[in-house]
Amino acid sequence: MPMALILSSLVAASRVGGGVSERVLNAAGIDTMLVPTVLYGRQPGWGPPGGGPVEQDMFEGVLSGISDQGLLDITDVVLTGYFADVGQIFDTAAVIDVVRKGSRVNRGVRAFAREPIVVVDPIMGDAPGGLYVPSAIAAGIKDQLVSRADLVTPNAFELGHITGRQLTDLASMVRAARSLECPAIVTSLPRHGQIGVMYVDNSEAWLVTHERIPDAPKGTGDVLTAAFVGAIVNGAEPKAALEHAVAATVSVVMRAHEWKAPELPIVAAADVLRQPLVSYEAEAI
Repeated sequence: MPMALILSSLVAASRVGGGVSERVLNAAGIDTMLVPTVLYGRQPGWGPPGGGPVEQDMFEGVLSGISDQGLLDITDVVLTGYFADVGQIFDTAAVIDVVRKGSRVNRGVRAFAREPIVVVDPIMGDAPGGLYVPSAIAAGIKDQLVSRADLVTPNAFELGHITGRQLTDLASMVRAARSLECPAIVTSLPRHGQIGVMYVDNSEAWLVTHERIPDAPKGTGDVLTAAFVGAIVNGAEPKAALEHAVAATVSVVMRAHEWKAPELPIVAAADVLRQPLVSYEAEAI
């Protein structure tokens, strides 16, 4: 069974962050280890979240326990998300380096994949509000994590912030994504009243456009990233993985609206993560 290490938020009563990533990857048949960067009661969109950041010594202690168990040697995916302080980012960078150098076997058990994949969701801001993390955290994500990534999944604002480029149209977004020097999924692209999601690497670029769904619960970006990763780990090519990830995300939102759920019903709607209610065809760009 594939194994993923998730370093992100844990929000008890909201389906966002690392908790969502974990459930989506589990639905794809991937075992998970979640190392929380914050412990919140609810996502901040509802009001004061309760809880707070995980102290660095606790964060490092959890990582040490995982390492002592030998599980970093057989980690197939490292997925990073929200960070509460710069120290967590440097610890995560060090863990990525350990995973890459791992033996790929632990106690006679071989890793699922020959090489691990490092996925960085550079959670730092959005349009029109801009950065919602301190600038030091945004800089740390760019310098320490994006530079180590095999896949980066920014929204359009984050892509512009990381690359320092002016994004005026689809062509400029493709050029900016390629400047990252690793494949990228770029979300939240406005497209003729709809929403676009783009996959870009050095040889190909694909765009899926879907209808804008009003009042979607928070956490859709977390679902999309994890659904794409799950598809890739299970052997899909990038185009098919992108089509599946968008369809799965839209399908979960459709279930939320159908059931009048204020949060994404990730567990109850796990079937549509595997068999989405809708389908999309990516176009080459």
